[in-house]
Amino acid sequence: MDNIISLHDVKKSYRGASSQETDVLHIKHLHIAYGEHVSLTGPSGCGKSTLLHLLGGVMEPTSGEVIVHNEHLERLSMKEKDAFRANHIGFIFQDFHLIPSLTASENIKVALPKRSQQRERIPKWFERIGLEDKQTNYPHELSRGQQQRVAFIRALIHGPKLVLADEPTGSLDVQTAKGMMTLLLDICKEDNITLLCVTHDLTLASAFPRTIAMETLNQEMKRGVPSP
Repeated sequence: MDNIISLHDVKKSYRGASSQETDVLHIKHLHIAYGEHVSLTGPSGCGKSTLLHLLGGVMEPTSGEVIVHNEHLERLSMKEKDAFRANHIGFIFQDFHLIPSLTASENIKVALPKRSQQRERIPKWFERIGLEDKQTNYPHELSRGQQQRVAFIRALIHGPKLVLADEPTGSLDVQTAKGMMTLLLDICKEDNITLLCVTHDLTLASAFPRTIAMETLNQEMKRGVPSP
C-alpha cells in the first residue's frame, strides 16, 4: 500500500540563548499509508504537536525529508505550501477557532474559496453531523460538542486526503469526547481520509486500528531531551 506520509531522518532544532542548536525532535522513519487511521500518544511536551506542524507544512524541519501525498514539503515555497494545505489537508484543534461574529454556516463559508462548489454542500454536511437546525446559530449559542462538530465540517468539507487532529476532544467531557471521536473516525472511514490524531487519552486512542507512542518514535526523547 502506498504511503501518504513518509518521514526520513527528520530533525527539528532550536537555537537557545547561547546560540547553540539543540535537537528536540529526531524521527528516523515514519510511514503512514493512505486511508490509515492512526492515534499518536505521549506525555505533554514530547513533540506530538511539533510533528503535526511539520506534516502540515506549518513548520520547517531543520533537516530530513517530510513527504506528504508525494510532495517533499521541505522543498516547497511558502505559497506552494499554503496551496497544498488548502487542497489536501484538514486541521482540527482542541480549541475550535470559530469566529464568534459569524454563524455556524458562515464559519464554514469563510474557509472556502468564494466560487467553491463545496459551498453548495454545506447544508448536507450539517445534516450529516446532526446539526441541520443549527446552521444560523452563533458559536456562543452552541455547546462545546456542537462547536467541535462545526470545526469538523470546516476541516473535512473540501475533501482532504489527510486530516491532522491535535487533541480534538481535549476540552470535552468524557462521554461527549467518545462520541466525537467515533463520529470523526466514521466520517474518515466513509470518505477514505487518512487520519492522524494526537490524544493523551489512551481509551480514545484504543479506538484506532494503529497507535504510535511518541516515546518510541522520537530519538531525542529516548536520550532524555524533551520536545517543546
